[in-house]
Amino acid sequence: MKKNRTITRRDFLRGTAYAAFAAALGSSPSGEAKAEEKVKVVLIRDENILDPQGRINQKIVQQMLDQGVCELLGEEKPAQAWRRLIKPKDIVGIKSNAWHYLPTPPELEEAIQQRVVDAGVSKSNIAIDDRGVLNHPVFKSSTALINARPLRTHHWSGIGGCIKNYIMFVSTPWLYHSDACSPLASIWGKAIVKGKTRLNILSLIRTQFYNRGAHHFDRRFVSEYKGLLIGNDPVALDAVGARLLQLQRIAHFGEDRPLDMTPKHIFVADEKYKLGVSDLRRIEVVKLGWMEGALI
Repeated sequence: MKKNRTITRRDFLRGTAYAAFAAALGSSPSGEAKAEEKVKVVLIRDENILDPQGRINQKIVQQMLDQGVCELLGEEKPAQAWRRLIKPKDIVGIKSNAWHYLPTPPELEEAIQQRVVDAGVSKSNIAIDDRGVLNHPVFKSSTALINARPLRTHHWSGIGGCIKNYIMFVSTPWLYHSDACSPLASIWGKAIVKGKTRLNILSLIRTQFYNRGAHHFDRRFVSEYKGLLIGNDPVALDAVGARLLQLQRIAHFGEDRPLDMTPKHIFVADEKYKLGVSDLRRIEVVKLGWMEGALI
């Protein structure tokens, strides 16, 4: 394998992505990748986030978010970390995801909103929304965005992650479904979102690691992973997320069963739109908390 090489759609189709991803998340045999500056993402998990009935513990979600953001920014206290992200005069849109089978957990939405309020933002200048963001007065005038959604497989794009979560910021989302949703990252250059995203969060509390068809959902293919993945770079988070879903399929089926689409848009977001880093060898995954069965 070539040194410092971005994993491409062709790699997936050839089946060589396993070795590339594994090398990326481990140490570089040559050591040369270490010379490149790495993008930092934080994986935090807690085995007690779900009670025996499957309910999410609000207090633990808040603790996980606080620890993850503090680690990401190198701060000791949540208030200090969030004041670096958000200013009191900001107008903040929390971009959620409302797909009813696996939505952004309300407990995570509440935890984010609490820290934005703690940073000094008036509640009247904060909104949480998904499908109505394009016409929502807070989102239309926003100066800051927090991007938060669950990680899952997706019929048109291979995976639904941070990049795809902004598709509701355009009036014609279906136009971004071509070529395995390759144009998705172009949305991030539009005025309503450009330069506004302060934080990206993938909820891994529950993940959907396999599906077939446009609206397929099967609880057999939902993992209670009990984690959050937090970072500044949406492409890096999606690259790590794609690898996690792949490993979950392998763990469940004994093989990586094909999805309807390969998540090509992640690599296009890097290579064409320069939105972030897709090469996992250039991504540092910092792990906090419970790591049994973490896979990555």
